[in-house]
Amino acid sequence: MVETMIEWGVTHVFGMVGHSNLGFADALRRQEEAGRLTFIGIRHEGAAAFAVSAYGKLTGRPAACFAIAGPGSTNLLTGLYDAKVDRAPALAVSGQVPSKVLGRGAFQDLALNAAFADVALTTTTVQAGSDHRELVSLALKQATVGRGVAHLVLPDEVQVLPAGDGVTASGPTGRVGDNEIAPPAGVVDQALDLLGGARRPVVVVGHGARFDMAAVLELAEAHGAPVVTTFKAKGLVSDRHPLGGGVLGRSGTPVASWLMNESDLLVAVGASFSNHTGIAPYKPTIQIDTDPLALGRFHAVTLPVLGHAGVTCRLLSSRLPERPGGVDQRPDVAARWRIWREEKQRRLADDRGRGVSSAAVFDALSRLAPADAVLTVDVGNHAYSFGRYFECSGRQAVLMSGYLGSIGFGYPAAFGAWAADPSRPVVAVTGDGGFGQYLAEVTTAVKYGIPVKHILLDNSSLGKITKEQRAGQFEVWQTSLTNPDFAEYARLCGAYAEKVTGRAGLDAAMSAVVAHPGPAMLHVVTDAELV
Repeated sequence: MVETMIEWGVTHVFGMVGHSNLGFADALRRQEEAGRLTFIGIRHEGAAAFAVSAYGKLTGRPAACFAIAGPGSTNLLTGLYDAKVDRAPALAVSGQVPSKVLGRGAFQDLALNAAFADVALTTTTVQAGSDHRELVSLALKQATVGRGVAHLVLPDEVQVLPAGDGVTASGPTGRVGDNEIAPPAGVVDQALDLLGGARRPVVVVGHGARFDMAAVLELAEAHGAPVVTTFKAKGLVSDRHPLGGGVLGRSGTPVASWLMNESDLLVAVGASFSNHTGIAPYKPTIQIDTDPLALGRFHAVTLPVLGHAGVTCRLLSSRLPERPGGVDQRPDVAARWRIWREEKQRRLADDRGRGVSSAAVFDALSRLAPADAVLTVDVGNHAYSFGRYFECSGRQAVLMSGYLGSIGFGYPAAFGAWAADPSRPVVAVTGDGGFGQYLAEVTTAVKYGIPVKHILLDNSSLGKITKEQRAGQFEVWQTSLTNPDFAEYARLCGAYAEKVTGRAGLDAAMSAVVAHPGPAMLHVVTDAELV
């Protein structure tokens, strides 16, 4: 089973070894000793699932998370729900109590197939007489093609059964087809007609276009059309690109909002249109997606186009229509960025002496983060500020808990990003509330030498909830936090750490953290009001 996982490209397993998964763990050990697999032993199974979700989001390929029966497996669920709703491939493997006591109320005896039935595309208990290789292949095919979670349950006695003579591992060759499907010719003609009649088209990019941005930008450049992104797709186009308009919605920039408001046609590629995206439902819209259920999901669109994003955009670029009234919007993009950057500079001057402003933190990070970094962003006020203020290079990748919006995602997700490509720098951006849920994982980073650069914004509160209580005219209640000195905590765990309480030392401290070769934290005491 483990060899088949490897043949399918699974190189990393995150999890915790325990009494009901020892047989499978020993198979993992043998493959790790052979140099074919890397196991990362986390401190909480939720961290393993978030790491695997982030790995799938970044690569489009599954990694695996691994847990014992009962509580170990139920601890995986939140991170796996994150993978489910964000369409990230993931494999979960659960140990289980012996079959002879299953269902009889034994210690840690839970109906895991029932528990995972909603989160997983498929959940299967492996029996003694099962075709074990085929069950692994089917699970990984489901995860990869279906872009979701596949789950396998391994009763204790099954894990030590020999594979049998002549049984060999198998991979995806001949099992997975090419998904680069072109839309029908008639639909392409309709899209070209709409583009030909548009004066100010705007391309809206969602996370579903992550692997096809070259073709999307080719289409945008051919029309002089700005490219704006949903928050989950932040970073797919550089904020310094002549047509890059930044992020739409409540986490976004006034640049993107202005461009969309002025548009007369939206070309949405791999975007969902949920209420948080900020995409105007009243604009004429061409929606391009590989998922037929995503087309027109939230409201009817002018032209739903079922097709692969890259293939479809290249088809539209290759047959450019005449646009006699078309406007090259590059000057508008430049003018709007100039206005917004001037406003950001004014906000940098805000200082009440109660900590660093979010504008200052993300101004520094925009300048000092490596140009090819992967940034994993947690949930909270800092995430909204990141969307507004941080400017992406175009080579950076941004990962977040999109539709689940789960606090705690940011730090363990960085482990998955590192596993996906150890050559890329990884920066985790969290608040104190989210990081507090996975504090112990700093020791995981130290143990395995995972060089996460952690930017921790500490306002001693659940700032986003405080803000929502005030907006709803509720009393602010139970959102304050009692925090340790996070920098000192990180040092106790064996990581490098710096702490700043004012803007004056911010650049020097952040530069030192980014340059450190191992796990490192910048603990920034922030002003809760300057977000």
